[in-house]
Amino acid sequence: MGAVLYELNDGIATLTLNLPSKLNPIALDLQQELRECLARVRADSQVRAVVLTGAGKAFCVGADLSAMREPEAGKTLGDQTADWMQSMSNPLIEELRALPVPVVCAVNGPAAGAGVGLALACDIVLAARSAYFYLPFLPKLGIVPDLGCTWFIPRRIGPARALGMALLDEKLGAETAAQWGLIWAAIDDDLLLLDAMKIAQRLARLPAHAVLEARRAIELSERHTLPEQLHYESERQRELIEQPSFAEGVTAFLQKRPPVFPAR
Repeated sequence: MGAVLYELNDGIATLTLNLPSKLNPIALDLQQELRECLARVRADSQVRAVVLTGAGKAFCVGADLSAMREPEAGKTLGDQTADWMQSMSNPLIEELRALPVPVVCAVNGPAAGAGVGLALACDIVLAARSAYFYLPFLPKLGIVPDLGCTWFIPRRIGPARALGMALLDEKLGAETAAQWGLIWAAIDDDLLLLDAMKIAQRLARLPAHAVLEARRAIELSERHTLPEQLHYESERQRELIEQPSFAEGVTAFLQKRPPVFPAR
């Protein structure tokens, strides 16, 4: 049994963080295995969507602090940590965001520290009602939030609430996270995985390029003016209207049936 479990059923790949006795810390072996699983998804055109979740009582409690004691010879602990992040953690988040299929995160328990960034790198985030999101970086350790937390959180809930999460040493419950717009929805604990699979199945029926186009358009809107974004939208339509998925969508609409899009 590895640090990450991979299961494929009907085009849905389920990736389960599998260090439950430690509450799924984002240890180096877990990061490496998760990146390997993402590579499997990229290579398998039959995968149409991904569900990411955790085994046991937690989703992911962040860094494995027990492994951050003795740096390698010739390095400070800060140097070693930054090097690990730049060679392993940061590429993990970038690869997750670049995955050519939609990713549903089922936050089954606490998401703390880097675990928050890992969850928010996914496209649709569901959380069990008993789950919470917690940023202990500055209040407990004097370091900045990482794994994309300072990028994802203010874009979802605004800088005021993002700063409050970073400084106030408070756990943000799943229902409040949903009300604020940090996640898609809070779900009854016993229905979490079932609902995550239902959403993944819906997403799996999308045109193969849909998630990449949606991510790109929304991210660009953060730095575009309105005229720039309008121009971007029209230029994407110039190309996408010529694709088979548009023709299938129009035909399905006229025939009053659901569209059927091919695998990527």
